[in-house]
Amino acid sequence: MDNQVVPQDAEVVLGEDGKPLSKGALKKLQKQKEKEQKKKELEAKQAAEKAAREAASPDYSVGSYGKLPLMQSTERPGNARTKLASLNPDMVGETVLFSARVHTSRAAGSKVAFFVFRERMVTIQGVLALDADKVSKQMLKFAQGITLESIVQVEAEIVKPNELVKSCVIQDVELKILKIHVVSEAARLPISVEDASRPEPTEEEEANPDSRFNRVNLDTKLDNRVIDLRTTTNQAIFRIQAGVGQLFREFLENKGFIEIHSPKLIGAASEGGANVFKIPYFKTFAYLAQSPQFYKQMMICSDYERVYEIAPVFRAENSFTHRHMTEFMGLDLEMTIEEHYHEALDLFDGLFVHIFKGLETRFADEIAQVKKQYPFEDFKYREKTLVLEFPEAVRMLREAGAEMGDFDDLTTANERLLGRLVREKYDTDFFFLDKFPLAVRPFYTMPDPARPGYSNSYDFFIRGEEILSGAQRIHDYDLLVERIKEHEVDPATVEDYINAFKYGAPPHAGGGIGLERVIMLYLNLGNIRKTSLFPRDPKRLFP
Repeated sequence: MDNQVVPQDAEVVLGEDGKPLSKGALKKLQKQKEKEQKKKELEAKQAAEKAAREAASPDYSVGSYGKLPLMQSTERPGNARTKLASLNPDMVGETVLFSARVHTSRAAGSKVAFFVFRERMVTIQGVLALDADKVSKQMLKFAQGITLESIVQVEAEIVKPNELVKSCVIQDVELKILKIHVVSEAARLPISVEDASRPEPTEEEEANPDSRFNRVNLDTKLDNRVIDLRTTTNQAIFRIQAGVGQLFREFLENKGFIEIHSPKLIGAASEGGANVFKIPYFKTFAYLAQSPQFYKQMMICSDYERVYEIAPVFRAENSFTHRHMTEFMGLDLEMTIEEHYHEALDLFDGLFVHIFKGLETRFADEIAQVKKQYPFEDFKYREKTLVLEFPEAVRMLREAGAEMGDFDDLTTANERLLGRLVREKYDTDFFFLDKFPLAVRPFYTMPDPARPGYSNSYDFFIRGEEILSGAQRIHDYDLLVERIKEHEVDPATVEDYINAFKYGAPPHAGGGIGLERVIMLYLNLGNIRKTSLFPRDPKRLFP
């Protein structure tokens, strides 16, 4: 132990253990104090120099920039915002107020900063430059520090750029920023919206690492879906999806259909199958509906004649393909028929042509936006949809070298091959396939009375993949019970459904469409998860 000599009049410094510090420890402590004192003196000096600089260069932009107070609806001043999509060369010279996200920003030297502002699908360039009267150094520095994806409120003059701003959607005007305030500040981003918006790499880019940009894979996008959904491509995809729903409703309403809302919690597996989600329900169990099929038909039995529904469908399929999900949106319809189930095919023909034409005319900008990131060939269809019968499809596939039995169901590979063969022969990406084998269809499918082994059922295809399955339904109670027995379905699980046909049911037909599949195949996106807001599959339950 070191001998410690402490003068009588010296101040005793104690350590954490309560004992006097040694000479070495005292010297170390003294150095630390001197270091802290120098730091304080330096900070004071820097603060004084900053104050001197600000005094020499006053901030004449006070009030033109900064972070706005939290908006809690305390007042309503009535300052009308302008939508970026409305800006055009006829407005050059006008001053506008708008809110948008900061998509990108970059400094050009010490006197100018360039911004790209984004409002949903629209982007436009903004320029902030030092100005002796309006834009101070302090304002420029603040603006340059705004984080990407922050929401800002900007007042700007519309000006004509020296050349087209090709990096933005609006190219023939830009914005001279006069005021900029942060409404909602964004934290550091887990993924870049700009990177998530990049086109798929070409073969040349894949082969040459030096030519690759940062790209975000699909799983990472889905893990950060709220950010990913901000891309202009996703804004377009889900506007197109909404458009399909709108066009579907529009056509059917004009044809005398009414919208229904069937239950999704049911007491038994909805079609007697195993691919259902079983959930606790008080003192018993319930199931998530695989489809509204039974309820659509029960509505027909209730004399509603023409019904449709847009609602979620649940399938407990442990599948990881590009086109399967455990939850998707179904566009379903059911209708009475007078003479022949082809009345339903004729209606579906008109429905899909209405949808395709509506997309072309009303959503041309959105389709063009998707093509920038995911290029694809224009979708081809006929004014009168091509209808092939199942035996003809089998013949075409066999002639192309595929192995296919007369009554085999189509495999995914044979679906795609048939799609290519139809495109080559009939120049269309959309067709109906009629008269499926009875053995591969549900028990409620009407058998073909003229051809044993076949049925009055159909599937619809886009680019060689199925997007709709439907049929004439059995409306006779005795025949329905017979078919249930042949399929070895427990009658007790579908008792309420069967009983609906005891009291007289009109002939009827219908079908169910997978909304996400329609969008995926129409835009040729390659994976159904790109057309689901928050996709659900066996491994994805979040976000």
